[in-house]
Amino acid sequence: MKRNKFIGFIATCCAYFVASALNAATIPAGTTLTVSTVSLISSQTVVGRSFEAKIARDVSVKGNVVLKAGTKAFGKITSSRANPRKSEPLSVELASVSVNGRNVPVKTSSFQPGSPPRTARQARYGHTGGTLVVNPGTRMQFQILQAVTF
Repeated sequence: MKRNKFIGFIATCCAYFVASALNAATIPAGTTLTVSTVSLISSQTVVGRSFEAKIARDVSVKGNVVLKAGTKAFGKITSSRANPRKSEPLSVELASVSVNGRNVPVKTSSFQPGSPPRTARQARYGHTGGTLVVNPGTRMQFQILQAVTF
């Protein structure tokens, strides 16, 4: 009796893994993800802080939609003006995409949304002038650097 339960358990596990493999999708490196920001981002935001976005357009691979528009995505600030000693332009990357209730890590190119004006003195010393604000609804494009399977 125990042996039959064990065999049933193994069969169920195998069926689960086969079904998972059939539903798995891979987005190849080089694919463009266009997102629309949900949260406000500022050039004064601390490096490492996250922001929320949504996939703006369906992402298709070989004619199949693998990420629908509206799917949640999360990014992080990779450089900013928050540290006055190391003033850099605002730069962001995507960090993950929410798929079937779990956040799948992604590695993308960085994106620099606009840049505030600079004076000649600021340019000479590497400083930027003003605060750049990225409002909710702003579209940004990222290139996937490593294939993503989910």
